[in-house]
Amino acid sequence: MADLLSVAKLAGVSRATAARAFSSPDLVRPATREKVFSAAKKLAFRPNKIAQQLRSQATQMIGVMVPTLDNPVFAEQLQAMEVTARAAGYSLIVTTSEYAPSREQHIVEEMLRQRVDGLVLTVAEADNSVVLDKLRLETTPCLLVYNPPGNSGFPSISVDNHAASADAARHLITQGHERTGMVAGPLLQSDRARQRYEGYCQAMQEAGLTAHPLIEMALHTQADLAILRSALQGPDALTAVICTNDLLAISLMGELQRGGFSVPGDLSVMGFDGIALGQHLYPSLCTIEQPRADIGRTAVHTLLAMIRGENCMPAPLPHALRQGESVGTPTSR
Repeated sequence: MADLLSVAKLAGVSRATAARAFSSPDLVRPATREKVFSAAKKLAFRPNKIAQQLRSQATQMIGVMVPTLDNPVFAEQLQAMEVTARAAGYSLIVTTSEYAPSREQHIVEEMLRQRVDGLVLTVAEADNSVVLDKLRLETTPCLLVYNPPGNSGFPSISVDNHAASADAARHLITQGHERTGMVAGPLLQSDRARQRYEGYCQAMQEAGLTAHPLIEMALHTQADLAILRSALQGPDALTAVICTNDLLAISLMGELQRGGFSVPGDLSVMGFDGIALGQHLYPSLCTIEQPRADIGRTAVHTLLAMIRGENCMPAPLPHALRQGESVGTPTSR
């Protein structure tokens, strides 16, 4: 089996230069680097990555925690992160919290044991997080994704949830909806949903309209028509709802149609995320679109800058309104 010394001899360089070509290729002249790589290919030599990590005290691994992989929002984020990290020579360790704050501490502790070089986390509530309190005592760089920056002290990659939700409510108001509600999963498990509700309330109040109490579902992405049914009856029945994520909106549209309601005839439904699936439905989903891939790429670039010792406080990324057939003008009832 070929070793590093054999590669160095075939390339006509010292063993130290050959080692540097693999561990820090940017520090080796391109022509020399190509000689080393060519020799390694001829000899079928593979550098010992574990040994390199032990010498450098860096694993070239990033720990990533997301709530779930069922939601395409997180899947698209992770795909962009993996491509960007791989281009920089890093790998991802991915795990899910299942929206359970009790799991977060165990997950992060396990990733720290694996000596990850940095962490990218989506936690339940950034301003009240046991795991973030603990990470303030660690030296491992940590970055939040989708969580609002708040008072956690950790940099965050996200859209402005408050402003985006206010834009959603204003869009419905311009369509003539005066009785709009908001549907979410368990509020205590998502600071993003809480900010979106606050944005909705602000837009309704600015328009001189009543902001209705949040309608909470038992699960983040599954609607239960029984919980909503009373709000769809009587003279003050809602004519539109904003769901705090697209999967919840899609689930609600199905529940409404199975229950004999038409969308948008009886109720306009608006989502939040902009996943591709919403465009393939009939009616297509009107939603607030988050730049999921840009969020993933920006997260990796920002974390790598933090690993290099740079101070990073990124600004919110832009959101956009995506028109869809699930929103129409209210009908008189």
